[in-house]
Amino acid sequence: MDIKIPYTPRKHQALLHKKISESRWNVLVCHRRFGKTVCMINHLIRSALLSKQKNPRYAYIAPTFKQAKSIAWDYMKQFTAKIPYTKFNETELRVDLPNGSRITLLGSENSDGLRGIYLDGCVIDEYANVNSRLFPEIIRPALSDRKGYCVFIGTPMGMNNNFYELYQHAQGASDWFNYKAKASETKIVDEEELVKAKEVMGDKKFQQEFECDWIANIEGAVYSDVLGKMEDQKQLTRVPYDPSLPVSTAWDLGVSDHSSIIFYQQLGKSVNIIDYHEERGQGLPYYVQVIKDKDYVYKDHFAPHDIEVTDFGNGKTRREVAYQLGIRFKVVPKIPLEDGIHATTMTLPRCWIDTDHCKKLIDALRHYHRKYIDKNRMFRSKPVHDWSSHACDAMRYLAVGLQEINDRQTAPQSVADNEYRII
Repeated sequence: MDIKIPYTPRKHQALLHKKISESRWNVLVCHRRFGKTVCMINHLIRSALLSKQKNPRYAYIAPTFKQAKSIAWDYMKQFTAKIPYTKFNETELRVDLPNGSRITLLGSENSDGLRGIYLDGCVIDEYANVNSRLFPEIIRPALSDRKGYCVFIGTPMGMNNNFYELYQHAQGASDWFNYKAKASETKIVDEEELVKAKEVMGDKKFQQEFECDWIANIEGAVYSDVLGKMEDQKQLTRVPYDPSLPVSTAWDLGVSDHSSIIFYQQLGKSVNIIDYHEERGQGLPYYVQVIKDKDYVYKDHFAPHDIEVTDFGNGKTRREVAYQLGIRFKVVPKIPLEDGIHATTMTLPRCWIDTDHCKKLIDALRHYHRKYIDKNRMFRSKPVHDWSSHACDAMRYLAVGLQEINDRQTAPQSVADNEYRII
């Protein structure tokens, strides 16, 4: 018997149905009014009806049981109402289908209460607000027996949550489907309505809710535009180490503060950032050993100008100490901070950054921002010094160092430059 569900997916929803059917792990970042809940409820229904397993089990999980009922229960009943012999349990928010399949709506607030279940497929909605223990401790094991699939859906809510971390992990991963739907691209909400929504919501909230901007809530973000373009062009992805190319490093050195090291390879004009290390409270010999312990063949090592400062304890500069330890630093020239930021802005579009090994670097580049001064109605020229500064300083030295090398290569051979020295 043919069963027709009263649901006709839009083209973007149809794409999701196809991709999710081909992939076990899925992260969907969708703008408001995309129709993601309707789309995923129907995907669960279709999966349940077509399943060849014995007693198939599927689940839709919201942050709370109350939300599951208010967001999805009516949709579940609406789209299964015409399926003969379907049974509804209003108390447990459960649908039993005639082939033995069952779809249950659940909340994550009592995650321990879900232990022991098995699942063939699962959708977790508004994942940024879901209990962080739910997936790794309960749902992932529940999917193991049947090798079931899972879909994580939601709208960005900044970077300090599970959804952002999962989105970062999924970028470039071969076994994950990663999708972002912006209102300006899907055209599901008409342009006039978007303009009116922006007038009421303000630009930042609009960017977050309708344009799926992870850092819209960070005012004055320095690299937000270029990071957004890199993300759209899949330049934040898996970037494997290429053994046929040498590795170079860029350092931001601290004494009692954090020190940061960026590891990258150059392929033509492309800069592949493959690794990142950050730590605090360690001396230069420790960091030299860190890079020696990696199975890389090195080329250039960029360091800031203050590596030339003499340590009164031993009368040597840190550059001299590094040389004795086997590292020949190239000293990046001291230039105004704004010029360094400009160099970084010009370099980032050439970069591909590994999301597995450089997560903290990517987070720092997103977060690096200038403080807004209400009295003057303007941003400070100097970015805020916080946890993101160390990684961004290392990135700035990388950009300035590459720029300096490029300038030297294009300059007349007769011009001598004693400022950029290599031991």
